[in-house]
Amino acid sequence: MRTFLIPYGYNFIKFTMANTDNVEQILPNFVSPLPNPIQEINKALENPIDFNNCNLFQKKARVAIAINDQTRPVPNQILLPQLLEFIEKFGMNPNNIYFFIANGTHKSIRTDESHLVLPNSIIDKNKVITHDCDDRNQLIYLGLTKRNTPVWINRLFFEADIKIMIGNIEPHHFMGFSGGAKSAAIGLAGRETINVNHHWLINPLCILGNYDHNPMRQDVEEIGDMIGLHAALNVILNTKKEIAQVFWGSPRTVMRKGIPYSKSICQQPIQKKYDLVIASPGGHPKDINLYQSQKAITHASLIVKENGVIILAAACPDGLGSISYERYMHKLKSPDEVIKKFERDQFSIGPHKAYQIAIQLKKYRIFLISDMDPEIAKISLLTPCQNIEEALEKAKQFLPPHPQIAILPYATNTVAS
Repeated sequence: MRTFLIPYGYNFIKFTMANTDNVEQILPNFVSPLPNPIQEINKALENPIDFNNCNLFQKKARVAIAINDQTRPVPNQILLPQLLEFIEKFGMNPNNIYFFIANGTHKSIRTDESHLVLPNSIIDKNKVITHDCDDRNQLIYLGLTKRNTPVWINRLFFEADIKIMIGNIEPHHFMGFSGGAKSAAIGLAGRETINVNHHWLINPLCILGNYDHNPMRQDVEEIGDMIGLHAALNVILNTKKEIAQVFWGSPRTVMRKGIPYSKSICQQPIQKKYDLVIASPGGHPKDINLYQSQKAITHASLIVKENGVIILAAACPDGLGSISYERYMHKLKSPDEVIKKFERDQFSIGPHKAYQIAIQLKKYRIFLISDMDPEIAKISLLTPCQNIEEALEKAKQFLPPHPQIAILPYATNTVAS
């Protein structure tokens, strides 16, 4: 008998398995947190990778800082006060420093929820703007990328003299890696821009861990160039969401420095495939909704056999996480119906999540343990279960007598190599 713990929301799910000879728990490589993260952040800020701080900051300049919304585990409570203090050393007027919540097409964060992503000291002192991808009055058109993506970007952000991104670098299931320009190029873009960029997800090069040859990601880099992004303050986190490394430099250079470090944590040499994979996105905020939690299925699919079983344990307190996704699934009763409709209709964000899940359901049986109402969970076509034990019992009928089982407690930070 062996006991396992997997992250679930703010807590863990505990379960036991009797016969564990055929069970493997696969974890990212352990890395210690920085012993003094504030000191290391300041050190990084004082020593940019590829530019001179004095040339960047000018006293009368307007500074725009893009931060991720509540679906990303970025430690803004530590990063932002240090960055703000650093900027103000150059004589910058706090009234000229703006923070933009870059939520892309995600559910907009309310004013009274700003504390979820920003320290109160900043909310009280600085201007905070929540981006709305559907408000054309907020946007400015910059032209087409070479891949014909129409670039609509938040006007106030674009018009700032200095543009800074805050984020974390980790594998992304179709963008290759998060971080760098993405916080602004997607997070502060118009819906049309995001739709056209994300239509690349059906391209075979738009996969987990591919940065250099990923057309979607390279389109993002070009969008960043068109915006005129100046700097990125990005971190790499360990499984406890503690800061393991910090980078300060131009967005492209930060990605070049950060990706190898991220790979050293996430990549695991997995040489076989399993009949059953039990996966967790890694707890809050990665399992805040199904829209985000689906990424764990992508990681699990790398190591599960065709027609195998995936059990996804994700709290999903915000439900499906996308109104457009939920509306799209209305009256659709099978993966084939979803795929047929998606391939017939014009690409759009929200339905793309339905398409991804449908493609995965064509290959694997997927059970979902969540806090969602089972009827809501069924909209996604996943099979809802109350707990691991129920999911394992239901999975038995689709498994061989002695199944090979893998457990991925931090699936979105575990990449088969």
